[in-house]
Amino acid sequence: MVQELEERHPILTPTEKNWLESGRILAKIYEDKGYEPKKLRDLHFDVLIALTARSHGAKLITSNRSDFELIREYREFELEVW
Repeated sequence: MVQELEERHPILTPTEKNWLESGRILAKIYEDKGYEPKKLRDLHFDVLIALTARSHGAKLITSNRSDFELIREYREFELEVW
């Protein structure tokens, strides 16, 4: 079952470019919003998820509306909130 799932839904991982871009986005969010380091750490993985989905042309589906809509203020990506 796991092998079949993997074949139909490949695991996407952030590229070096995604990591570097995530740092720039987080720096801009810090500059604009003044978030504490803890909030920026919490956002970092969400930024990486968004950038990875974007680079693969994938739609990101989440229930975390606020964080991902914030990230979309800095980089556009396809988002669906459940």
